[in-house]
Amino acid sequence: MTENQHIKALTNRAKVVSNKEMTFTEKLYLPAIVKGMGITLSHLFRKKVTIQYPEVKKPFSKVYRGKHVLKKDDEGRERCTACGLCALACPAEAITMIATERNADEMHLYREEKYAAVYEINMLRCIFCGFCEEACPKEAIFLTEDTVLSDYQRKDFIYGKDKLVESSENKTDVSQRQTQEVLEFKKDKNQKHNI
Repeated sequence: MTENQHIKALTNRAKVVSNKEMTFTEKLYLPAIVKGMGITLSHLFRKKVTIQYPEVKKPFSKVYRGKHVLKKDDEGRERCTACGLCALACPAEAITMIATERNADEMHLYREEKYAAVYEINMLRCIFCGFCEEACPKEAIFLTEDTVLSDYQRKDFIYGKDKLVESSENKTDVSQRQTQEVLEFKKDKNQKHNI
């Protein structure tokens, strides 16, 4: 059995190649050029798939995972207690935080005795999996429908609390990211978690 017969027996894809001389018109490549131009011109009359961003924005899913937000409670205090579960759950190790004890004069700023003095997410490492959102016991971090904007410097992709904490005037609605059971549970003010 020759080598070519062996390959044909294994793959069954062997082709016989001919060394046929090209004709004069084939050497000019005119038929190939005309065929290629025909394909190009046919695309002029098809419906365009390009979206004219930013005038027209592509609709995202209701549970699209985009830019992170650190939520505040109804009284305007930060929910995050710097427990570190979000950082542990992050497979890309994109979250870092430094925990600090709350002072007596900071009770109106932070919900619990311990809070994150530094909370950073490296958006270049983040894979937007949502594990941080699932791991958080205080419902402090959520992924929103906003996209992470491009930038020129790597250091600008390290999002600190200045970019992550929601403003008191412009609250982020995350009800679409919660199940009906969670929303029903949150209505019960007898639960310590909901106070």
